[in-house]
Parts: sequence; structure tokens; C-alpha cells
Amino acid sequence: MFVRSLHRIGLRSAQLHLASMGGVVLCLCLWIRAKTVDQQERGNAERRALFTGLWPPTLWLIGDSLREFE
Repeated sequence: MFVRSLHRIGLRSAQLHLASMGGVVLCLCLWIRAKTVDQQERGNAERRALFTGLWPPTLWLIGDSLREFE
């Protein structure tokens, strides 16, 4: 039902796979940036990078589900 709704609004599997790869790049950029901030802000910056790192597997699996539906 969820996958059908995503397909109906126009999302395709390739778009979600590209978003997943973009999430990996964003996570790496945030992680590298976390190394440049001072010690007091580093913990928050690293948590932000780790949180962003949780998105790619989710987006990739939703893209796989859409590909099976297509």
C-alpha cells in the first residue's frame, strides 16, 4: 500500500536510489566537517552525521520495493 502510494505520486526506484547515494555523500561531508569544529561542538556534529547515515539504507530498500512494484 505504501509502495503503491509512492508510485502513484510519481516516485520511481531510480530516484530513491540516487537519493540514497546522495545521503551517503551528505553523511561523509558532515563527518568530515565534524572533524573541523572545536571540541565542544564536535559531539553534536558527529551525531548529526550518524543520524544522516541512517537514511541511505532506508531509501535504498524503499527503492528496491518500488522496483519490484514497477
